[in-house]
Amino acid sequence: MSDLLTIRVRLAASAERVWRALTDPAELRIWFAEHAEVELPHRYAFWGRYTPEGDAPHQRLLHADDHTLRFAWLLGGVETTSELEVTPQGEHTELTLRQSHFVFSEALDGSTIRGVLQTWWSLALANLNAHLEGRALLPRTDFTSADLRGELVIDAPMDRVWTSLTDSEQASAWFGYPIGIEPWVGGRYAMGGFDAGYAAKVVDLEPGRKMSVDWGPTGVSTWELAESAGKTRLTFVQSGFDETNPPYAAWSGSVSGLSELRRFHEVPDWQPIWLADELPAASATS
Repeated sequence: MSDLLTIRVRLAASAERVWRALTDPAELRIWFAEHAEVELPHRYAFWGRYTPEGDAPHQRLLHADDHTLRFAWLLGGVETTSELEVTPQGEHTELTLRQSHFVFSEALDGSTIRGVLQTWWSLALANLNAHLEGRALLPRTDFTSADLRGELVIDAPMDRVWTSLTDSEQASAWFGYPIGIEPWVGGRYAMGGFDAGYAAKVVDLEPGRKMSVDWGPTGVSTWELAESAGKTRLTFVQSGFDETNPPYAAWSGSVSGLSELRRFHEVPDWQPIWLADELPAASATS
């Protein structure tokens, strides 16, 4: 049975500014998709390598007013429905994404392209926020490639970033989901905490600099830190998976989670952008 996926985010921009970022094709081509065409109320289309099945536009606009977009989106031979709703909240704006035909088991087994919807939307909304805040974008998922690697510069010293990556309490805070971490080779890396019943395994660790975690079928995640002009350059790579079926859902989830790692270090009085009870990226990384 498919579920209605709902993701809510708090954006530090006016509703008018958020709406422009969602509907201006030039802005969409910066933070969202390689190609975009918008002519409201008749057309809302996006495609390209950063879009699931992005060989051509597969969207059909169903509704548009001054605060809501709703479009049909053909994915894996099934017509899904996506809705974006913008709601002013004082100096901030709440953006709600509703997506039909999301099946959690498909996110885990990669059996259909629709399994990427939760984490793909999470990464897209994290990049919308980065765009609005004037930050560098997170690496977008290239659905034409099995090379899953990226870099992120964080305005904080290496030792602080390392602690936030390897300390269970800090990692749980910025990721928005309980994480149990034993930071040594052979230690557990448990999404949901140590009592969740499943844990990945730390397979390589250089204290203060590098850690690799084996997730099984989705491969090995490696985080490596380097000093960069007083900041920290974080390089992250997914490897060791079946390259005929890249774990795009898990990759997008990992990258979208790192958006809050950067904000955790850089934003005074930090609060996460996610308003849902659970960080949207959490489920597909385990």
